[in-house]
Amino acid sequence: MSDRPAASPAAGVADEAPQVMVAASGVSREFGSGHTATRALREVSFTVRRGRLVTVCGRSGSGKTSLLNIIGGLDLPTSGSVTVAGQDVTAMTDRERMALRRSTVAFIFQSFGLIPMLSAAENVGIPLRITGTEPPVREETVAAMLAIVGLSEHAAQRPNELSGGQQQRVAIARALAMSPKVLLFDEPTSALDPELRREVLVVMRQLAREGMTMLVVTHEMTFARNVGSRLAFMDRGEIVEETVPAQFFSAPATERAKRFLQQFED
Repeated sequence: MSDRPAASPAAGVADEAPQVMVAASGVSREFGSGHTATRALREVSFTVRRGRLVTVCGRSGSGKTSLLNIIGGLDLPTSGSVTVAGQDVTAMTDRERMALRRSTVAFIFQSFGLIPMLSAAENVGIPLRITGTEPPVREETVAAMLAIVGLSEHAAQRPNELSGGQQQRVAIARALAMSPKVLLFDEPTSALDPELRREVLVVMRQLAREGMTMLVVTHEMTFARNVGSRLAFMDRGEIVEETVPAQFFSAPATERAKRFLQQFED
């Protein structure tokens, strides 16, 4: 995938030839075997460059989450390869992929994944505790991450005292605490109503302006239309169309994309 530059690249990121942060080459994923095998991904190839926000959209079951899981090292492809920040994820051991998720890539899921009995600050500090970060550094980092997502005043509150949008922002702050190079979002706003969704979008757009590399999978058309510098449409395990969001929604190039969009217009 050849994606366009974000509106304001991060300082130090070259505009003309930004580094490829994610590269998938001929990635296929099959579940089962023989005539009952299910092909979740079919020879998927694309790239995401540093400092870009790329959205992958498609129906449920189109292969979006399978692709995300392979990029983040939660699953392995049946064939093909994936590199993240120059590291071959598909050649790693389980321990090496775990280390990758602690230092290089971070997931944000629609379910938030917060621990109910912990405060927002304590939830953000979990990965820092796991890595043995000293308390003063940990506290400073947690405060900085909560400030980035606009939740400094809610540091002491527990998840059940926060709105859905605020909980998702805590999850983003927790992911940012380990200074990842790539953020992977799996349906980040599906559980939110429109007003709370806007809260999360504000944070994501700010991260994009600051040059964070992000890959977002979603089936929500409002989100896909308004977020990202590049969009990939997936159908039946294949990337069918790649373009900028405005082009995709105004004049899709393939019949499969046209049929997909038609269901939202009816």
